[in-house]
Amino acid sequence: MSPRLWLVAIVLLFLAAAQTPELAAQSSPASSLEQREPQPVAASVSTAPASLQSATMDQVVDRAIEREHALIELLKTRTPLVETYLQNLKFVPRVGPAPVQDHYFLGRMDLGESMDRRDYLSKDTSFESRLLGGFNRLYKLEYKPMGFSWMIYADRDDFNRKTYDFKYVHREFLGDVRCIVFEVSAKPGTGNGRFRGRIWVEDQNYNIVRLNGFYEPHPRNAYFFHMDSWRLNLISGYWVPAYIYSEEGDFSYRSNDKITFKAQTRLWGYDLQKGAKNGEFTEVVVDSTVKDESPARQDASPLQAQWRWQQQAGDNVIERLQNAGLLAPEGEVDVVLETVVNNLLTTNNIELPGPVHARVMLTLPLETFSAGNTIVVSRGLLDVLPDEASLAMVLSRELAHIILGHNLGSKYAFSDRLLFSDESTYQNLGFRHVPEEETAADEKAIELLKNSPYAQKLNTPGLFLREVAARGPALSALLTPHLGTGFTNRKGAMDRMVLLMNSAPALDPTKLDQIAALPLGGRVKLNAWDDHVDLIKTTPVAITSARYKMPLEVTPFSPWLTRSGAVINPTATANAANPTPRK
Repeated sequence: MSPRLWLVAIVLLFLAAAQTPELAAQSSPASSLEQREPQPVAASVSTAPASLQSATMDQVVDRAIEREHALIELLKTRTPLVETYLQNLKFVPRVGPAPVQDHYFLGRMDLGESMDRRDYLSKDTSFESRLLGGFNRLYKLEYKPMGFSWMIYADRDDFNRKTYDFKYVHREFLGDVRCIVFEVSAKPGTGNGRFRGRIWVEDQNYNIVRLNGFYEPHPRNAYFFHMDSWRLNLISGYWVPAYIYSEEGDFSYRSNDKITFKAQTRLWGYDLQKGAKNGEFTEVVVDSTVKDESPARQDASPLQAQWRWQQQAGDNVIERLQNAGLLAPEGEVDVVLETVVNNLLTTNNIELPGPVHARVMLTLPLETFSAGNTIVVSRGLLDVLPDEASLAMVLSRELAHIILGHNLGSKYAFSDRLLFSDESTYQNLGFRHVPEEETAADEKAIELLKNSPYAQKLNTPGLFLREVAARGPALSALLTPHLGTGFTNRKGAMDRMVLLMNSAPALDPTKLDQIAALPLGGRVKLNAWDDHVDLIKTTPVAITSARYKMPLEVTPFSPWLTRSGAVINPTATANAANPTPRK
């Protein structure tokens, strides 16, 4: 199949109607979508301001086309992970557009000639089968996530002057980077699925750093979604696709849009091939001054041996998840998490046989688990937690499992049990506890919190749980764990830390100073090339309407662009679209 047909895969086919119109997607072949070899030809660019010579603008366009093809060539050997999260919307009085249903896709994308994608979540194990339930008699849902992934390029096959016209618009800064903005439109008769919109070209090497628009014309009974695609300068000379925001729908008076949604797509893991370091042994330098001895020259006690065995299993799992691109490398965020864990242990006078570590899983669904003596928290969960007390609440549950000896996965101390493909990770790993252990962990976690520095700040964690419970039925994909434990059951009802939730004040969406949960993307910045994560700090912004609180909601991307090697201010690079609400 031609890669362009994947664009058509973002199609919504309505087979029946319900109270909330549901979305479906189909692929529709078109005779005009054959593969074509790019053939740049001479052409003039539309008139620019007098201070900018036409020839200069022609050279900018030529260079931008050249750099785009160089990027496509560079990425042909890369297989990044691609994650798309989509929320269907419905207008709610006093609240505005609100999520009523969501969808989640995770896969690995081959950026070679065929532009293929392999999904991590199969249909029978992902949220989709549970989400549809009995409603599948009324409509059919068939999203094609490859369509969202394809939006990393304006036109992978035919981005050239023969196919497109370029019109100078203006100059504009995106963060620290000055850009030249062009309107791009396809020439008549060049086929379906052509890009129409704007591109931002940075003014040093003339790489495209942002694309904003859609594809036209669309085939019969098909739609192409609008997209806002951002790139980051993570390696010298190239700007790598990292974020894509999509949105459709108009809620103005008498609008009759049937397609209403907003979606975020993230890419990461470009450098996983290098990160694996198959030739790592050749890089090892043996230090002859090191002596093979340790202070404690004795065998481990049975308890210590058990602890080490569990940790060996956990270390094997952590290594496997990192190699699969699902876990961030060790970094400063882990230190923050471990500090909170140590606060809980110290104030409760608990001494374990060894240290407890913490790591960040790179995926969006809100979940936690412990592998051996390492606590793993998803990026999405860290994103939406409103304060440190809420983080302590999340960590306390997994810490309680470790304290109570609810250790899972010791079989992975045998590393051969981790010899499976990356795509089958979710089918081969799982760290869910039996209900009795979950109940015991809830009780122990509340005990830990009441004896901790967070004891007087537990209203906010309780409000967070109330917010999750209130939105649970509409956000089943976000709240469905794939490796560990979430907060709700399959019906969307809260079944974790219920006592803490019930002790919190009532949830009041109209109170501007009650921030129960943050929008998605407000805490963690992910480096798409090497998978490192950092906590970001946004400038507090006054909330003037309850609609700006947007708990657990998708929002647009607006990264502060900076060039590779520049001094980066973590506060300045924060996602400006997701400011931390000021109470």
